[in-house]
Amino acid sequence: MEESMTQDLITNDREILLDDLMDKYGNSILQLAYFYVGNKEVAEDLTQEIFVKCYQKLDQYQKKSSIKTWLWKIAINHCKDYLRSWHYKHIVVSNEQDLHTSSQENEVEHQVIQKYEDEQLVKTVFRLPDTYKEVIFLFYFEERSIKEISNLINVNQNTIKTRLKRAKEMLKECLEVETWRIS
Repeated sequence: MEESMTQDLITNDREILLDDLMDKYGNSILQLAYFYVGNKEVAEDLTQEIFVKCYQKLDQYQKKSSIKTWLWKIAINHCKDYLRSWHYKHIVVSNEQDLHTSSQENEVEHQVIQKYEDEQLVKTVFRLPDTYKEVIFLFYFEERSIKEISNLINVNQNTIKTRLKRAKEMLKECLEVETWRIS
C-alpha cells in the first residue's frame, strides 16, 4: 500500500493518494486528534484540516521517511498548533458521554464499570502535561516504538524513555489517589 501511495505521488495523482491516505489512516489520525483535544467534534474538524494540509503540502514530501510518518508529523504539529491557538484557549467545549445499554444486567454493570475505569484513565492521562500525554498516547495507544516517537516529535530517544517513565509514575500516583477517594 505504501508503495502504491508513493507511486501515486510520483505520477502526480494527488487525489487518489489523498483518498488512499484518508482510507488507510483516517481513523488513527482522528484518534490522535481526539487524544490531543478530548472532544469528538473538534477532533473531526482537526482531522479534516490535517488532510487538507496534507493535500496542500504533498509536493513538499521528500521521501526521507514513510508517508505515514510524514502524515503523523503534520497531524501532531497541527494538533499542537490548535492547542496553542486563541480559539482553544478561549472557547469552552463540552464533553459528550456515550452510554450503551444492554439487555443483560451483569453485562451492563460490567460495561459501566469498565467505561468508568477507562474514563478515569483517559481523564488522568489528559491531566498530564502535554509532553507526557503525547508519549503515553503514541507509545500505548498507537503502539509506536521509542525510535518512531523520537522521529515523530523530534526528541532524543532517551528523553522519550524518561518521559514515559515519569508519565507512568504520575499516572500511577494519580490513579492510586483516585482509587483511595472512591473507597
